[in-house]
Amino acid sequence: MAGMCMPEVAQASEWPDEEIVRRILAGDALLFEVLMRRHNQRIYRAIRSILRDDSECEDAMQETYVSAFSHLAQFAGRAKFSTWLTRIAVNEAIKRYSARGKFEEVELEGFEGEVGSMPAFQSSSPSPEAEASRFEMRGLLEEAVLALPLPYRAVVVLRDVEEMSTAEAAEALALTDSNVKVRLHRAHELLRSQLLERVRASSATAFGFHASRCDRIVEAVFARLGLSAGK
Repeated sequence: MAGMCMPEVAQASEWPDEEIVRRILAGDALLFEVLMRRHNQRIYRAIRSILRDDSECEDAMQETYVSAFSHLAQFAGRAKFSTWLTRIAVNEAIKRYSARGKFEEVELEGFEGEVGSMPAFQSSSPSPEAEASRFEMRGLLEEAVLALPLPYRAVVVLRDVEEMSTAEAAEALALTDSNVKVRLHRAHELLRSQLLERVRASSATAFGFHASRCDRIVEAVFARLGLSAGK
């Protein structure tokens, strides 16, 4: 990575988010790549849970990172950086979702807009190395979650799939802890118990964000910011 020696790059991967943010604000802008690669999986999952359209996710991710970089000085540290970043991603996804004009009302706070029945999710290209059974389970997870109404699927992805705490999910979605708990409970009721057990077994590999896509996001965002990402 230009501007940093290799030992520093390796060391940066061990630093907490807040230390990396501090160094970026001090002028080491290229360290932003570390944050992007560290959080790409969570940001992709958060956006995908709202938009459902995989083809739009990368554009939304780019906007999320550009916005986060531009407003990095506003990160006050009251919540985790990952939560702050997820909130920006949720805002971007909701803005795009609302702009589609397919539904009469989608409110950012609380996701109060009602979403009707949803078409089945077509999963991304399967990995040839993946076992058939695990691939099938991932597909079942994605189909079941993305078939939920918006207020429930966002909570399920952040809590069950991404394993955020109730407080973190509430912060990211601009909800109260109680609302998160209620919605998660209702979402679980909509998912049949047998399917839910299978979902939990494979949740860590669901909504996979592969290395090639990670590289593409980093390069696109750095190009927009006028920076040079390392390989």
